Amino acid sequence: MSIRNRRAASLPAKLSRTWLLINAARPEDYAPGMASEADSVIIDLEASVPDEKKDEARGHVVDALSGGMTAWVRISGTGTDDWAKDLEALSGLNGLRGVMLAMTEEPEQVTYTAMRLRAGTPVLALLETAVGVENANNVAKAPGTFRLAFGTNDFRKDVGVSDDPMAMAYARSKLVMASRVGKLPGAIDGPPLATDDDDAVLAGSAHTASMGMTGRLCLNRNQVDAINRAMSPSEDELEWARELLYAHAQGAAVGDGSYLPRLARAQKIADLADSYGLWNA
Repeated sequence: MSIRNRRAASLPAKLSRTWLLINAARPEDYAPGMASEADSVIIDLEASVPDEKKDEARGHVVDALSGGMTAWVRISGTGTDDWAKDLEALSGLNGLRGVMLAMTEEPEQVTYTAMRLRAGTPVLALLETAVGVENANNVAKAPGTFRLAFGTNDFRKDVGVSDDPMAMAYARSKLVMASRVGKLPGAIDGPPLATDDDDAVLAGSAHTASMGMTGRLCLNRNQVDAINRAMSPSEDELEWARELLYAHAQGAAVGDGSYLPRLARAQKIADLADSYGLWNA
């Protein structure tokens, strides 16, 4: 079984930009997904697996996460029979990095899920409905919540809005603000269309970053590089940070009240770039 590349394997999940979803019923896709440059990999037991294949898919996941692979797993919502079955199959697996809880709407759903897993297992709360988005603050503060993710396609079905950035801005802002209120890492946006080309992925991911979100789901591993590029510090930001940090190291004087905030931002850019393998690239 293929293992993660070294950079992705060592990156803390709180910094993950790309969250690649892999159909749990297609174990032949596990290894290529794991070998990709996706920061985190989620094996999907929920939306991509038809009911008649759920048990078989759980078996594939158990085999993989018992055989040296490490990954996240998307599980079914608490209102389904599959929720308990998914958790029973995953509980105690050494390769389980965490779970993504589909259709999260209430904080108790996250807490109940975390209680059924090994202590400390993180839960990504996937908000996919108007109720979930409106409850984002409470979900973000729930015991067990690790990050918030936005299920854009199901949200649009539930609310009846288009995919126009303006129509989706309120919901994205809710997740961004709630993540801050809950003292969580940045929110994760929904995926580009699986058929989007690089230009579309870059443009959409740039909008994601402009909204304050720091990660994005992904359905197509060929889109991983474009998402990573758009969600990383730009070349201009890297150059600015290098110049400011160098000047500071040479003894630059504090000129005004903006100096220390700018210095802190430069250091944050440097730290992120170093984590992503960009600082000395």
